[in-house]
Amino acid sequence: MAQNVAQGDSPAQGQPARPDLAAMLVPLGRALMAAEQPILNAQGLTMWAYTVLLHLDEKPIRTQSALAEAIRADKTRIIAVLDALEARALIHRQPDPEDRRARLLSLTPEGRLLRDRVQYAIQQGEERLLALLPAEEREGFLRGLRTLSALPDLTLE
Repeated sequence: MAQNVAQGDSPAQGQPARPDLAAMLVPLGRALMAAEQPILNAQGLTMWAYTVLLHLDEKPIRTQSALAEAIRADKTRIIAVLDALEARALIHRQPDPEDRRARLLSLTPEGRLLRDRVQYAIQQGEERLLALLPAEEREGFLRGLRTLSALPDLTLE
């Protein structure tokens, strides 16, 4: 029987009450990304390109630097992703009228349609996976993921 361990205490017998979160989430995340890849490939998108499309919502007031920070990408490496998306007319970059060195990003109507189509296909597969959980566990799982993923930088200390 697992025992509750107070913060700072170590469990008896060296057995943790559960696996570490990263030990559970990283393999799941990798499996989910692998499952998404055929959908992305069919639309000619990389995972980074899809991530950009997801983060450029209806408001076209996100600079390249702010976008890179939001998706935790290196701002110099994301330029090629943005170039490819712009070449396909999926995003639009325009100079910021308040700072000509900065570029404002926005989805084009084609970019929005593609994003929505890809997200729908991915979430259909996710629904089949989530259906393995009882309804109340599914809702709690999704609620917990939303809460934790909305946190700013994480620290465990």
